[in-house]
Amino acid sequence: MRPNYIKRAWKDGKQTVGGWIGTDAVHTAETMARVGFDWLCMDMQHGLLDYNDVRDMLPAIGNTNTVPIVRVPWNEPYIIMKVLDAGAYGVIVPLVNNREEAEKAVAACRYPQEGMRSFGPIRAASFGSGYAKYANSEILCIAMIETAEALKNLDEICTTPGLDAVYIGPSDLAFAIGQIARGDTDDPKHAETVTHIYETARKHNINVGIHTGSLKFTKRFLKQGFDMVMLGADSAFMSRMATLELNEARSDSGVDAIGSYDNYT
Repeated sequence: MRPNYIKRAWKDGKQTVGGWIGTDAVHTAETMARVGFDWLCMDMQHGLLDYNDVRDMLPAIGNTNTVPIVRVPWNEPYIIMKVLDAGAYGVIVPLVNNREEAEKAVAACRYPQEGMRSFGPIRAASFGSGYAKYANSEILCIAMIETAEALKNLDEICTTPGLDAVYIGPSDLAFAIGQIARGDTDDPKHAETVTHIYETARKHNINVGIHTGSLKFTKRFLKQGFDMVMLGADSAFMSRMATLELNEARSDSGVDAIGSYDNYT
């Protein structure tokens, strides 16, 4: 079985930078994978992806050195097992609230005797011989910390046997502390909560990641020491670059837009 380069990096004390895929286009996944991200996460929770999309995208990513991860829509064993069988090298499980839910996610990622995953790596076995032997030590199981209940149970989640990392969802975390949903933010209370999660994970020797939407915040969290930082999403990269260059082209040439969405009702 091919090694999980993210696990190797973390073991060596190295940080990783990843990207997010939410659009249902195989070519987008392939293009993002060849940029050189350490990992790419296909989003089945909020992205426009279903299992068939993920199934087709996994080979496009898996044929590069970029590690393919899937954020599953919910903490349900059947979908966790299915994306792993299709070739995902890890899952991010949203809205994990307590130790019991963390244990449920881990069990779905591990073959007996460490878990309850059923054997049938229909495509995952193409990563090389020995899948059954090495999968338990190579597959990533990552729990998202983003609810008020999870904050209360943070220590017990971070000490769940077999859990590789916790991952912060800033927008839902804002809800958890009584704020409006927001991603990148300088709000002191939000920053304090993020730091608390980071320090708790460090205390229990578990890896910790975070979602961002900008280079500024990616740099900030890498400097802080996060093991896993998301730089941005496919649609955001496309929109940001298109907007930047379109505005610059018009500004430098003195060309005005011929219409705007404000004209439509």
